[in-house]
Amino acid sequence: MRGTDRDFPRFAIRLRLTALMVAVWLAVPGVFAAQQEKNPPGDIPDSQVFVSYQSPLGLSLKVPEGWARTERADGARFADKYNVVDVSVTPATVAPSEASARSVELPALVKAGNNVEPGKVDSVTLKGGPAIRIRYKADSEPNPVTHRQLRQEHERYLFYRDGRQAALDLSAPVGADNVDQWQLMANSVRWN
Repeated sequence: MRGTDRDFPRFAIRLRLTALMVAVWLAVPGVFAAQQEKNPPGDIPDSQVFVSYQSPLGLSLKVPEGWARTERADGARFADKYNVVDVSVTPATVAPSEASARSVELPALVKAGNNVEPGKVDSVTLKGGPAIRIRYKADSEPNPVTHRQLRQEHERYLFYRDGRQAALDLSAPVGADNVDQWQLMANSVRWN
């Protein structure tokens, strides 16, 4: 026979614990609510709005709305904390190749950067045309207030058209999940 008088105290205890848990759940809002996603520093939110940027140098692309913009003679830089989107246009006599990226571009990045660790170089086909992609890691510029630096990962895209080379450099702290947002920006590059 299942369930005897001996089992009744255990059943009563379970019933009281269940009632207590329900009472806590009803009385304290948020106790059993879904936890908010914790993103590492540098994650661009999935809800980020992108706007079109028209460079006076004959290039356009989508950039995150609300990021600080700094114009330069050769391009522009968009930044939000440790996230950076940097675009430049320079004269070039030939289109970049994987070989030239390895022999010219990467050594220049190592020389000019902060503790640069070269990564993979490959050719990619984007919606705006072919490009060379250079992946590398480097330390960020020191924060002007805290002097803190973060290790950042970069994807640099090189585009070419009619004697001009455009470089799009996307960077964020290592571990940030910006794959979709970076693809959106890289695919939005167009020559005007």
